[in-house]
Amino acid sequence: MLPGQLKSLPVKAYQRMRQVWQRIQNSRAYRFLKDRLTQYAYLCRLHKPIGIFLLLWPTLWALWIASDGKPDLLILFVFTLGTILMRSAGCALNDFADRKIDGHISRTKDRPIVTGKVKPAEAIGVALVLALSAFGLVLLMNRLTVYLSFAAVLLAGLYPFAKRYTYMPQMVLGAAFAWSVPMAFAAVTGGIPVIAWLLFVATLLWTTAYDTMYAMVDRDDDLKVDVKSTAILFGSGDVPIVMFLQALVLSALFLTGRQLELGYWYQGGIGIAAVLVLYQYTLIRKREPAGCFKAFLNNNYFGMAVFAGLLADYVYRIWFTTTP
Repeated sequence: MLPGQLKSLPVKAYQRMRQVWQRIQNSRAYRFLKDRLTQYAYLCRLHKPIGIFLLLWPTLWALWIASDGKPDLLILFVFTLGTILMRSAGCALNDFADRKIDGHISRTKDRPIVTGKVKPAEAIGVALVLALSAFGLVLLMNRLTVYLSFAAVLLAGLYPFAKRYTYMPQMVLGAAFAWSVPMAFAAVTGGIPVIAWLLFVATLLWTTAYDTMYAMVDRDDDLKVDVKSTAILFGSGDVPIVMFLQALVLSALFLTGRQLELGYWYQGGIGIAAVLVLYQYTLIRKREPAGCFKAFLNNNYFGMAVFAGLLADYVYRIWFTTTP
């Protein structure tokens, strides 16, 4: 074979692969699969990852504290991916449960089940596949973590239906989100120390606070369709109660730092979180839906600030205070 022919081989191979790929893209099966995966991504709200972040921050707090700042990479991978899978499964199940309600809420009227782009049975199937995938990951952990995962699934399954029977579904969601904390401690240490439950309470209260902000966005629509929430329960006391809950969260996080003898880096993170809470007050005090939604989103930075302070404190400990 001549040198010129040898040089042309990669070009011909590329052209051949491109032709094959174009045929695949033009096939009916490819278009169907692409459409289904796109709609499932919308169903799981992967285009709106705020829920993943809000669930992930307390998980990372717990993993770093439980491991004294040196988390095992496998455990970190399992909990990070598990967070994404379970939040996605929860969204699919929630949309199934709310399929007859979402069409009456201005914020949710374009969700895939309401518009008919995803069938209710498909949503159940997506939720089951994602939940089973998350459970498969948990099986890589110790026995206590596996046992705790059953309670996690129960809490996640209860939340979508809680708003029909109680005015405090936000606390159910808080318990579901906070359950990652004892699970993280169990995976790292094989037990659940007292400090884990303090962090659990902080996460539960934090979730209740920011999800109440979220519920304040939909309050008028929820009243029309008889959907219950803490925003409705608290009434005109919603703003002071949310701020009180955030103050309790900051206090619990501060006590956590005191118990662990964390230093100024961690305290600085708590300080930034406190400033963010004051900013959230300015957003929700007039109870305007746009401001309440912005305050809800701002809690991502709250969680990030706490984790950044925690991370910096452990890095400082490990690199600068550990004696050889």
